Amino acid sequence: MSGNEMKFVQEAFDTNWVVPLGPNVNGFEKDLEDFVGEDKRVVALSSGTAAVHLGLLACGVGPGDEVLVQSFTFCASTHPITYLGATPVMVDSEPDTWNMDPDLLEKAILDRMEKTGKKPKAIVPVALYGMPYKADRIMAIADKYGIPVVEDAAEGFGSKYKGRVLGTFGRFGVLSFNGNKMITTSGGGALICPDAELWQKIMWYATQARESYPYYQHEAVGYNYRLSNVCAGIGRGQMTVVEDHLAHHKHVQALYEELLAGVPGITVHSQPGGGDYDSNYWLCTITLDPSLRIKGQENAYKTIVKGAVGGAAGVIHMASSAVTDCQPNDNVEALRVLMDQAGIEARPVWKPMHKQPVYKGVPAYVNGVSEAIFKIGMCLPAGPYVSDEDVRYIVETIKGAIEA
Repeated sequence: MSGNEMKFVQEAFDTNWVVPLGPNVNGFEKDLEDFVGEDKRVVALSSGTAAVHLGLLACGVGPGDEVLVQSFTFCASTHPITYLGATPVMVDSEPDTWNMDPDLLEKAILDRMEKTGKKPKAIVPVALYGMPYKADRIMAIADKYGIPVVEDAAEGFGSKYKGRVLGTFGRFGVLSFNGNKMITTSGGGALICPDAELWQKIMWYATQARESYPYYQHEAVGYNYRLSNVCAGIGRGQMTVVEDHLAHHKHVQALYEELLAGVPGITVHSQPGGGDYDSNYWLCTITLDPSLRIKGQENAYKTIVKGAVGGAAGVIHMASSAVTDCQPNDNVEALRVLMDQAGIEARPVWKPMHKQPVYKGVPAYVNGVSEAIFKIGMCLPAGPYVSDEDVRYIVETIKGAIEA
């Protein structure tokens, strides 16, 4: 932690506000409200997953309902739907942004209405790796059918579409401050709310739905989702350098684009042109042409992963096999292994949720885009401590991994 973070954290201890409320939480929420603008209110929570959960709950999602959600995402976008007893309906991606395909979204809405006799209860688009989704088209479709949108901008903190911060288009917007995000509170998240009334409702749910009696009275089920005052202190310090972090990630993306431009078979994914998109490039991503031959490709998937891949913790539940019916190509896995041996943490892109065993059998509207990208995609380091020298080392490692 820097001096900025330590100042606020020390203040929490000095004032004995070592609880899930307090001056740092209030201050952090105000900082976030100023950052996202649009006269929104923000509730700071224990995680982005908690924010998705409460946003869906406030939209009225419950048992027997369906929620349309982007399939190309991390499970935090989909699991909260199941917490509420509802069914996620997976919607595939468009090739330019890798995010929810608006045409497929409308097709899914009409088909679900025909099959079930009722509208889906909510729509959850995702800013994959920070890339903005087509917010105007998604919102137009949502408004056409009267379906609320919970924007999952957990990876898209600071990303903008047509000059407007992601998370401010829908009824609710989700932010994440996990340890690997654009800014961090070690663990934490927030829900962007449209007005004071819904802000109050979310705050109530996040604090165990307690009633205003001189004793504990509960008339509804609530959740222990409020952010710690200590963690919020870290967030307040991080907000003083957020613009630096955003600029750094964009700089790293530009450097990858420059250095990999002449490498045959390697394509850096970048935002569409035209000026509508302003991605934070939380992670920089590449695709590998299937024709590439990576050194050691013949040994791909021969051993089970025992350490961490893309996370702070080790693997808890050991797999019985090194392969599944939907996985990255052998050259992607071979490059990941070579990068790991070179001290570089690279990882596959998210496996689409409609191909996850836990969601086998749920409705899915697919066009093949996310599965195709999953087979050839890889994420490269882009965090605040990734230097220009690191990027050059990563690029040289990639070049050296390709067989002539």
